[in-house]
Amino acid sequence: MEKTSRDPAMTDVARLAGVSHQTVSRVLNNHPNVREQTRLRVKAAIKELDYRPNRAARALVTGKTQLIGVVAQNSTLYGPASLLSAFEEAAGAAGFAVSVGRVKVLDRDSIAAAVERHRDQRVAGIVVIAPNSSAADALADVPAGVPLVTVDGDPDRPTPLVTVDQAKGAFEATKHLIDAGHETVWHVSGPADWFDAAGRVQGWRAALDATSAEVPPVVAADWSAASGYRAGQMLARMPEVTAVFCSNDHLALGVLRAMSERGRRVPHDVSVVGFDDVPEAAYFIPPLTTVRPDFAAVAHETLGLLLEQVSDGETTRPQRTVAPMLVKRDSVAPPPR
Repeated sequence: MEKTSRDPAMTDVARLAGVSHQTVSRVLNNHPNVREQTRLRVKAAIKELDYRPNRAARALVTGKTQLIGVVAQNSTLYGPASLLSAFEEAAGAAGFAVSVGRVKVLDRDSIAAAVERHRDQRVAGIVVIAPNSSAADALADVPAGVPLVTVDGDPDRPTPLVTVDQAKGAFEATKHLIDAGHETVWHVSGPADWFDAAGRVQGWRAALDATSAEVPPVVAADWSAASGYRAGQMLARMPEVTAVFCSNDHLALGVLRAMSERGRRVPHDVSVVGFDDVPEAAYFIPPLTTVRPDFAAVAHETLGLLLEQVSDGETTRPQRTVAPMLVKRDSVAPPPR
């Protein structure tokens, strides 16, 4: 195509690709509702013309930037940190920068203030990693019309939501222990006000109910290895405990140490399963059977859901769940006879 004296515009790309400028915009914004053949044709036209979107002009026209705001707790917990990292990567691949507003505590005032700071930046949309009830309550203050997606939020709220299917992961973990021959499975839970923890309790209980197994009392904990160790000290003194499902891998690590100190071998005397598949899980003694969330898929779904709202002002499927997978290693065996 003959070069002109001006830089190519979106309309030039649309003309060369044989599509509308709205379709070009959707391809540039990585919108999911574009046929793959059309997407490839538009990208070929962009490459041929050496087209570069004018981000500054777009911001002046729309009042929005190529910036996505994220609100997250200032935490090193593996799940939230992994979600944030995966989302930054997905957004970057789609041409968006990410501004992270970190809050010390997930309360209504802190999250509301972080959301307002993002709105002052004229972000295209906002993602809130809202894993507990106090964080979810703050979303009621977000004005209507602001593109917003919550991650790991309250499934009972009508706001757009993407989450790992916690109940399914816990069900599969518990079923794996039952299938190994254990009569029941004890559960060391995360904090009661976290939706992840509640979903894992739900899935654990459903798996026991499905096999008519006895449902022991939940052993309440937080997310730390120290809390798991304290729970494990109690469980290690109970000879009837032969299988434990922990709400995350750090809890499982604490349980493993407590069992070892009591002389109860894993998996010969007690089987243990975790959740999260932290990078170290394969190097625990023994290597830990656990549940692996697909954080990249959660990030992709979150970005798609947000961009639907940015482009269309609405979304066709406001709540999406991503199934995790069970990773079988060496911490599960039949119960001792």
